[in-house]
Amino acid sequence: MASMRQMRASTADGFLEVDGARLRYRDEGDGFPLLLIHGWALDLEMWQPQVDAWRERLRVIRYDRRGFGASSGRPSLDLDVCDAESLLRRLNVSRVAVVGMSQGARTALKLAAGPMRSHIACLVLDGAPFETDQDEESEVPLERYRKLARQQGLEAFRAEWLAHPFTQLRTRDAAARESLSRMTARYPAHDLRFPGHAQLAEPPLAEVTVATLVINGELDTPRRREMGDELARALPRAERTIVAGAGHLPNLDNPSRYNERILSFIERSIGRWTLGRS
Repeated sequence: MASMRQMRASTADGFLEVDGARLRYRDEGDGFPLLLIHGWALDLEMWQPQVDAWRERLRVIRYDRRGFGASSGRPSLDLDVCDAESLLRRLNVSRVAVVGMSQGARTALKLAAGPMRSHIACLVLDGAPFETDQDEESEVPLERYRKLARQQGLEAFRAEWLAHPFTQLRTRDAAARESLSRMTARYPAHDLRFPGHAQLAEPPLAEVTVATLVINGELDTPRRREMGDELARALPRAERTIVAGAGHLPNLDNPSRYNERILSFIERSIGRWTLGRS
């Protein structure tokens, strides 16, 4: 019989039935568990440079949020939290590090402040929104995108989204650019075509007591970098780091530096746990 390490080395998709959706996930590597939560209009493929680098030392779990990638259902930020909890229970994960990227950082924050908070070993918030005097619509004009998709079709929306500052890659790596193009092409736009999905209120940040790394690309938008600064000041146990030469997608723009910073943080945060052992 294949060992657990061998079974988790496979990149085969798994699927989990949850209330109102079927989630695609991948569970790879062996070691301390790490859950990766992708951002808006993306899917689990965004994390391939991290999986390639980390699966020899970490058990890397990633999934398509409901309504994104190959997961069915209508997007819901509130249900994203329930889905993540369901996936961790399905995979028998009792202790986990969590990385949430951009919109996915909302889910990560809520996990760290909710019923499963005692299961969260550490938290990484990558390009996270932190709404104070501005709302998300000012950065990502969803109403405009909905109108564009309705009147001109999804291809018109996709072309405009690929011109947004959040999708501008600084890397010359062709594989990274092709990955972003594929994810954008298969984004089903359920939240544009069927608006009204639940919005997720930010938890009281004082309740997020786990060690947290707040990370941004050096060339992320000025407002998103400011949000990172504000978030790091507001969280009780936060560290701040910037990835050189990277925009809003630092994991694709500068994966070696991104991977190094996050792995180092996880190693320091999990303390008595040993990487390479579950």
